Amino acid sequence: MAWLQLHLATTEQNADAFQAALENLGACAVTLTDGADQPVFEPPPGTRPLWQNTVVSALFEADRTPDEIVAALRKQGLEAQAHHHETLEDQAWERAWMDDFAPMRFGERLWIVPSWSEAPDPQAVNLQLDPGLAFGTGTHETTALCLEWLDRADLAGKTVLDFGCGSGVLAIAALLLGADSATGTDIDPQALTASMDNARNNGVVDNLHLYLPEKMPADFGCDVLVANILAGPLVELAAQLASYCRPGATLALSGILAEQADSVREAYAPWFDLTPTTQQGDWVRIDGVRKATK
Repeated sequence: MAWLQLHLATTEQNADAFQAALENLGACAVTLTDGADQPVFEPPPGTRPLWQNTVVSALFEADRTPDEIVAALRKQGLEAQAHHHETLEDQAWERAWMDDFAPMRFGERLWIVPSWSEAPDPQAVNLQLDPGLAFGTGTHETTALCLEWLDRADLAGKTVLDFGCGSGVLAIAALLLGADSATGTDIDPQALTASMDNARNNGVVDNLHLYLPEKMPADFGCDVLVANILAGPLVELAAQLASYCRPGATLALSGILAEQADSVREAYAPWFDLTPTTQQGDWVRIDGVRKATK
């Protein structure tokens, strides 16, 4: 089996956004390299170097096309300065992922466990999800922020909306954590397929409903909304997402860089009472409660 490797030239300011978007589009691996031969000094522990010119390289299965991926990035407001691609012959990429990807804990109860691993705590809430086989697996800070929030949330009997569902990881986690039903929506039909497969693998397929955005029920309402996309679309969609939330509904937004937090908070303040912003690495989560309708 051959693989598509896509290289995108961008700036240090946009590198993280490209990385998150490519992972959500199904990249099996994403790496960042210096695009201008600049000297790189040893970064502080736990951080990675950033360069003024950065090349973001993403590995995809061979059935994806560069034009499709670049177009999907543009829809999210991400325009590479330049891009090129190459075809790589088969290597043990999935085996490498299996070696590197171990069960991960989020909060007190929730674990994401790859199919080839034993659950560290069989009594915990264990969500089975494999890297590289879907859109988003919890390894990125934005997904981790949302999963930790869901782990603490009171979801019993609640209706949840996962807006921009990707792999369905947030919707499935909500169901496993006690939600009564969950709805996922995404602009990419492949994401809906991945979400359905993952829900089936976790035994919650009967409680998950999936739609393209234009097919969402006109009268839809939810008790909990999570949206892990990007700051630009979140700002543009503020009124729409607010309309999905019943009075008192809880909200968690991520895919937001720290310097973008104020603009997102401003967009949602008319409809939500917002709590202090939570930050992990360069990324933040914004939470709130839907105000009573006037």
